[in-house]
Amino acid sequence: MLDFFTIFSRGGLVLWCFPSTSTLFTSSVNALIRSVLLQERGGGGDAFCHESLALRHRLDNEYELVFVVCYQKVLQLNYVDKFLDDIHREFRDKYKNELTSGQFAAGFDDFQSVYARVLQASESAARANAKRPKEMRTYVESEKSKKTVSSMIVGAEQPAAASSATKSAPGAKSAKNGASAKAPAKAKPAAPAAESKKPTEAPPAAAGSNGQLDEETRLRNLERLAAKKLGGKASKQPSPTAVPSTGSETGSGKRVKQKTVWAGSKLSRAEMEALDRSDDKPTGPNGASDAGEAAADPALIKQKRDMIGDLKELSVQPVDSADAGDDDSDSDGAADAGNAAPAAGGKSGGGGLFGMFRGLVGSKTLNREDLAPVLDKMRDHLVAKNVAAEIAGKLCDSVAARLEGRTVGAFSTVASTVRSAMTDACLQILSPRRRVDILRDALDAKARGRPYSIVMCGVNGVGKSTNLAKIAFWLIANGCRVLIAACDTFRSGAVEQLRTHVRRLAAAYPPESDGSSYVELYEKGYGKDPAGVAMEALRYASTKRFNVCLIDTAGRMQDNEPLMRALAKLVSVNEPDLVLFVGEALVGNEAVDQLVKFNQSLADMSQSEQPHTIDGIVLTKFDTVDDQVGAAISMTYITGQPIVFVGTGQTYTDLKALSASAVVNTLLR
Repeated sequence: MLDFFTIFSRGGLVLWCFPSTSTLFTSSVNALIRSVLLQERGGGGDAFCHESLALRHRLDNEYELVFVVCYQKVLQLNYVDKFLDDIHREFRDKYKNELTSGQFAAGFDDFQSVYARVLQASESAARANAKRPKEMRTYVESEKSKKTVSSMIVGAEQPAAASSATKSAPGAKSAKNGASAKAPAKAKPAAPAAESKKPTEAPPAAAGSNGQLDEETRLRNLERLAAKKLGGKASKQPSPTAVPSTGSETGSGKRVKQKTVWAGSKLSRAEMEALDRSDDKPTGPNGASDAGEAAADPALIKQKRDMIGDLKELSVQPVDSADAGDDDSDSDGAADAGNAAPAAGGKSGGGGLFGMFRGLVGSKTLNREDLAPVLDKMRDHLVAKNVAAEIAGKLCDSVAARLEGRTVGAFSTVASTVRSAMTDACLQILSPRRRVDILRDALDAKARGRPYSIVMCGVNGVGKSTNLAKIAFWLIANGCRVLIAACDTFRSGAVEQLRTHVRRLAAAYPPESDGSSYVELYEKGYGKDPAGVAMEALRYASTKRFNVCLIDTAGRMQDNEPLMRALAKLVSVNEPDLVLFVGEALVGNEAVDQLVKFNQSLADMSQSEQPHTIDGIVLTKFDTVDDQVGAAISMTYITGQPIVFVGTGQTYTDLKALSASAVVNTLLR
């Protein structure tokens, strides 16, 4: 039933494979290495599908080995995991001396009989298990129970403690009944004092666990009732210190009738001018004003010098060495201190991220039991830093698969080992498999006599138009002529927003002596087909020799099939050079749903045989998340595409390049 099985080292040396002469599965194994092993996606336990094949693997971290099995993905083979575990154990036991010494010259030809025996045993066990009646799993055994974040629930034990405290006081009920008889006598002296002012509103009565009110609440309610009865007339009398109103009364005290202004009526010219607070008024065809063309903003001219060349990397405050030392020192405490925490009622002691994990590992081999508590805490930490819960679980599973069986040094702890492995995994995820160099690609397109086209897509309100203007500002600063295509023909005000950006950019970069402008807006109003508008804009950009064409699209939810089909049509018809997904840094679990469905829609609804999916990510509103930078990990992990730009503010210069090390340091802080 298995098509292919191989054992190779992390360095790429094939130790043994079956069948030994087959090269049909080489591309599938290479795809597994590129997409799973090198991208830290191997901890989920799911099969990796490539074309018509499914591949599963098992890692040996002690000897740096990889076991890979390949079969047809239409088959449901339940014994593959057990087979990988058994064959892994048999290979280690049989060739332990060779693996320890690293002498592979003798070969492993005699492993054929062991492979056949283990495979036959696994298939026999699978057939026997299939004949047994199936038992219902418990909730603890289900996958849903593993996605909870119980350690992040604050005060989960308070309701139980409150109920136990109520039950432990047998005399509470009698005391309250006795106090209720004395309540009216105490309420009478407070009644006259309420005549001079209106009684204040009291909060709703709080009921105890047995449904009765406590003594303090009953007294307060009785005081309110007495104040209402005795102070009703006094509250209606006018106060002698009240200030007379001057809104529409004359000196004689008579009120003058004002003209009725109905809501929704047409504004007068004076009211419109009062609402218009803009510095310049649009007069040209693209909304350019004479004042804006004559003299640009000095501050904007100064800012454009900073945008020449590659974008500056995102600067994030690094982790202090003292803080990192505190975490490690907390982990290096006595072993009995960490083991005493569960016995004391499940409360964790100590500060820092890994303060609850105490106990020196020493020179030993790590297993799942050693890693489980640290990885659970790490998973909760990642979720708290805005990493999607599903992605955080897969990351921790990948780190566990990498560390299981590894021998650590005498002065290393589980916490420091997990932290180092998680740092390497996050750096590997954020490091792009391919570098997107827009300036270089734009120059190549210019040499071929055509414009370089970029499509911006995303959900509503993430800042597509704003960051498109930032990208245009950066491109113009580097000598590119930019055409902005207004293909958002649905949202009211979208064209006017782009026109305002074009006016500001044209003020910063005046036209050349021959009259050619650095930036223009191509728009056809509202209600048009976005794909048609984009096609005409590209044709116009090619005729007028623009270097880059930025295509703005309407925001759409990932579940809106008609709008997603229109986006897929725009991409397939115009064949842009780059498709950028614009996403907020504020999203958590929503990032998974957005990116997966956008990518899937572009692939499924495309009219071409080779659909063009998302090429890169623009992460916006990064200045609003403080240290919760987990959205960068979630988005990059899902698509495998790089984060090209990071929006960090509201000005044109607030556009940065992602720094993987800075994001990882902030994430694990």
